[in-house]
Amino acid sequence: MASRTKARVAAPRAAGRGPQELVAVDGREVAISNPAKVLFPEAGYTKLDLVQYYLAVAEGALRGAGGRPNMLVRYPDGVGGEFFYQKRAPESRPAWIEVVSLRFPSGRSAEEVVPRDAAALAWMANLACLELHPHPVRAKDLDHPDELRVDLDPVPGVKWSQVRQVARVVQATLADFGLAGWPKTSGKRGMHVAVRIVPRWTYDEVRRAALALAREVERRVPKLATTKWWKEEREGVFIDYNQNARDRTVASAYSVRPTDDARVSAPLAWDEVDACEPRDFTMATMPSRYAELGDLHAAIDEHPGSIVGLLELSARHEREGMADAPWPPQYRKAPDEPPRAPPSKRRVSAPSAPRRKPSRARKRS
Repeated sequence: MASRTKARVAAPRAAGRGPQELVAVDGREVAISNPAKVLFPEAGYTKLDLVQYYLAVAEGALRGAGGRPNMLVRYPDGVGGEFFYQKRAPESRPAWIEVVSLRFPSGRSAEEVVPRDAAALAWMANLACLELHPHPVRAKDLDHPDELRVDLDPVPGVKWSQVRQVARVVQATLADFGLAGWPKTSGKRGMHVAVRIVPRWTYDEVRRAALALAREVERRVPKLATTKWWKEEREGVFIDYNQNARDRTVASAYSVRPTDDARVSAPLAWDEVDACEPRDFTMATMPSRYAELGDLHAAIDEHPGSIVGLLELSARHEREGMADAPWPPQYRKAPDEPPRAPPSKRRVSAPSAPRRKPSRARKRS
């Protein structure tokens, strides 16, 4: 269960810096600056509320984000203000905050935070990191993902019931390939299914397997799901296979999301999927659910699966003439990748008129 914590109010800081509160977590003290700062104006939750939430679900949150490099998604002025993504860990950080150096598709690198314990989660929350955005790799092996991610993203206007239907098809398809999926609400309009895998395949191979899976789900329910990358072509629930490309992250289990009611990404049992509603899972309701049920994804690491079957399906797709699908724009173009422009913006060359042979002048007799 979550680590036991206790907080105490410290003496005010130097003039102009405002008060702070020290939170004791497993023998460490984490200073929370401006603890009363409101991050969720409509719900009224403060920065200290955010810290206490993550401490209440720490074990489950660390199962999803712990031991992995995390991109920091910071909301210094709360959900109504500007936010930014921070790949590089702050230079001013406690000595016990672990970092690891990641290399990105651009060729650049950065040291990212690797949370290992509840104190690290509290420290991140103090930075107004509402969300947990881990990479699908462990810090000890940055080149071989141990998680395949199925991101179900509904097109505007698609009902939540359709997302649930597609999730069930994902469950059945994974089972057909000997894989177990662990569902959770995204905390917004979609749903995620995490699939633990043996860390022996590269990012490109895992993405290829995810694309094959997505195309198989689309084949089974073409009126409900799509793999079309361009928004203008999508109908139904988009299965975002590119979330498995290097340097892509998604909000992990128990992550808070920047919604007015402070929703969270809620781990589910499969028998809950057909009736669940995203609005049921918030910073207010999740701690009691967690205390009662524990982490519903507690066994996720026990049986990592193989993507060999999905890679064989991918190879079959290639033999049948299916080209690679578009990659995000910051990636090098793949040899068999289709054009990187939506159909409405692609140049269409006008058919060239047939060349006429020069006429020959007739000789007069």
